[in-house]
Amino acid sequence: MRIVKETLGGEKTQLGAGDLELIHRLARSPLGEEELYTFSVRLCDNEIDRDWERFTDQTLEELAGLFVGKSGIFDHQWSARGQAARIYKTEVVREPDRLTRTGEPYCWLKGYAYMVRTEGNRDLIREIEGGIKREVSVGCAVDRAVCSVCGADRNQTDCGHRKGQEYDGRLCYATLEGASDAYEFSFVAVPAQPMAGVVKGAGDWRAVAARDPGARKELARLEEEARLGRQYAETLRSEVVRLALLADRELDGSVVESVAKKLEPAELQALAQSYARQAGERFPVKVQLTYRAEKRAEEADQAFLV
Repeated sequence: MRIVKETLGGEKTQLGAGDLELIHRLARSPLGEEELYTFSVRLCDNEIDRDWERFTDQTLEELAGLFVGKSGIFDHQWSARGQAARIYKTEVVREPDRLTRTGEPYCWLKGYAYMVRTEGNRDLIREIEGGIKREVSVGCAVDRAVCSVCGADRNQTDCGHRKGQEYDGRLCYATLEGASDAYEFSFVAVPAQPMAGVVKGAGDWRAVAARDPGARKELARLEEEARLGRQYAETLRSEVVRLALLADRELDGSVVESVAKKLEPAELQALAQSYARQAGERFPVKVQLTYRAEKRAEEADQAFLV
């Protein structure tokens, strides 16, 4: 089960004892302190989030080791060009005086990242220090999502309990257990839910929908509407090509068709109306029956000619 959790990060830190050695384990050549910029990020915690899911303390400990060496990128675009930083150490921060909704002491996973100071990332460093780049989103994977009511693995079966509802006074949520991988952390411009530890999304949304009858029905409806929308768009593109050739015989049909494929439905509708007006001016509609009083009177008189 792949999950994405958005949280807060981007706090400047100072190199501590042994940090330079940890960074050198990841770097190909030794780097001086003056060449490095380090900062920390809040990766994830053990609180119930708005998806009604939570990590266990054990899962956070497992993720701590998996995140070491992972890259910091932008908007989850997995490209080498977007690599901006790398996590060189992590720690699980415990706040015993603060309790979660489950009544357990609050804890969260903190990651320490470094960047090599370059001309290209000078603005990024300034944005981190200025508080502009604060939100980060992390991607990781867990083996199980355990129902808090019945203990069933929600990845394997639909136990019937709905997250966020209460059953005999027990709140239903999923406990994420068995960390199996950590992918990266990303700087994001506008997170969907910017508060720490509140946003995650299942990687395979079709699999999530398959476990809920209502979601399956809604998904089927949306897919049918999408199919009809695609069909309408193709019909509209063909109509645009037809009207364009009627309006101007010198147009290249293949060129018009290529252009039409790149347009959105609203743009196609406007273009179809324009070409229809031009085609109408070129080929005005004529009625089959005409009435001319002069000719009718002449024909009527001919009946009396001898």
